[in-house]
Amino acid sequence: MRRRSRPPLVPQLPLPKHPYRDSVIFNGVLAIILVIVAFLTAGDLGRALFFAVVFFVAATSWSWWRFRARLQAGREER
Repeated sequence: MRRRSRPPLVPQLPLPKHPYRDSVIFNGVLAIILVIVAFLTAGDLGRALFFAVVFFVAATSWSWWRFRARLQAGREER
């Protein structure tokens, strides 16, 4: 049985001019917002810092992995 390939539900957006730098800045801002929310709600700042660092490393690693895969796929298509 053959499967028909479907077009993606969300079209691929073009890569930004500086994808790695932009992802670091974006994820850093989100991590800082996490710490600010913890501070404003009188949460545990040590725990918030820990989760902010874990989030930053995981999100940045995932973003870089996906950007690298898209760049390699683009090179293979040429």
